[in-house]
This record gives sequence, C-alpha cells and structure tokens, in this order.
Amino acid sequence: MRFKNKNEMSNKVIDLFGNNKVVPNTGVKYSKLLEQFMNPFMEDFKDYEYIEDILDFAINAWNFGNIKTIIPSEEFDKARKDIPKNDIDFALLNRMIDYKNEKFKEYENFIVDFELEEVAVGDPILKVITQEKEAYLSNMLNAMEAPLSYSEENFEENYINRSAIIVKPKQPFIDWHNSLYPDSKMDEIDIDIYLVDDSINDLEKWLKKKFDKLFTMVLYDWHTNKKEWPQRRNYKMFKQWFRVEISETVYDLEKRPILKSE
Repeated sequence: MRFKNKNEMSNKVIDLFGNNKVVPNTGVKYSKLLEQFMNPFMEDFKDYEYIEDILDFAINAWNFGNIKTIIPSEEFDKARKDIPKNDIDFALLNRMIDYKNEKFKEYENFIVDFELEEVAVGDPILKVITQEKEAYLSNMLNAMEAPLSYSEENFEENYINRSAIIVKPKQPFIDWHNSLYPDSKMDEIDIDIYLVDDSINDLEKWLKKKFDKLFTMVLYDWHTNKKEWPQRRNYKMFKQWFRVEISETVYDLEKRPILKSE
C-alpha cells in the first residue's frame, strides 16, 4: 500500500501483537512511536514508492539507534560500515539514528516486524512486533555465533541462494489487458519469476508486505500508462488477479555468469 506524504501516515489505529517473543501492549504503543519517529523525515522519502520500504528503513534506523546506546562507539561504527551499501542513503540513516536517541532514547524495545492490515474502508492499519532489549541482543548474538547455513564449500553445484516467486495472471488480469488491447488479446498466460531471499518461510506474510511491488511490476510489463492501471490496489485484488507460488530451490545450469543490470 502506498502513501503520498506524511499526512497519510497520521491518525492510524495502531496495535501490538502478543506471543512469547513479543512485548505485550501494557503502555506506550510502539507503532505510534514509529509513526512519530518517521514524520519529520517523510519529505526525505518522497522518491520512495512503497510505504513498506519506508517502514523497513525507519525500523532499521530505530534499531541502530538502540544499538548505538549499548555498544562502544568503535564497535558501532564497525557494524555500520558492514551494512551492504546498495543504494542506502547513509546520511539520512545517520540523521534518523541521532534523532532516535535525541527524542526517543527511553524507548529501548527493538522493532522486529510490522504488518499493514487491510480494512474494508480506509487506509491499512499498522501493527508492529517489538522485542525487549535483552531478548533481541541474545538472539542477535546467537545468530552471530551460529555457523553459516551455507558457504562456498558446502554449496550444491549450480545451486543459487535465492527462492523464486512465480506470478501467474488470472482471468481478471487477462480481462483488463484485453480491454486495453482488443486487437492483440492475450491468448497465452505468461508467468513472471522474481528471485528473492531464500529465507522466506511464510509466503502469505511476505506477500502481504510486497504484493503491490509485484503488482506494479507485472502491470508495467504489459502497459506503461499508469493512469490506466487499476487504482486502489490491495491484497485482496492481488490474490484475485494473480496466482502466486514459490520455489525454494533454484539452479543455474548454464556456464556463463549471470548478469544483473544496476
């Protein structure tokens, strides 16, 4: 689900989950805190198309802010340098880390996940999962000490450490396409395949966060005029328009290296 500006993030009903790893909602709502934390920076996210990407960035900044108050500064600087560079806006990340510790220092829980729950009317409801400092750090240390699940030595030949999301159009998508192109109707159902992290173990949960990214990529493949795309897209519509499967084992049988355009 996409929001155009910070005002669309305001006034959301925010709840917390409850299980043995989650901090129960006995006082302050961390999703409300997250919203307040993000608001001053929404203009910096104007080029972000998806609210999920903004939330991911903000949650990372929040958690880094917590870590910065716990570990020595030299260790924190080393950890920050180890972040995969990609296209991360490090200047923004650093500003948000400092802002977290300036305005929200007393809130020490880590945010470990979120969900945008769709409702019949209005914008989705934001929910977050938090973890107490001790539990989060214990899990992080255990992960650092655990042996890697794969290495160059134990890779199966030709195996790629990705899962494949397979998206196949259903009749509503075909009808939409054919209404736009009556002279070149879709007579075969093409599929799209997207490589994703191989740690996804709950496809439904992943899709609820990423569905509109997949939705728009498929739409753009077939029709580039966004004004003629279906508006108010939601997860229910996505499920009606596409069938999605996941393949957890991906192999490359070719000798030529895989090329990836930046």
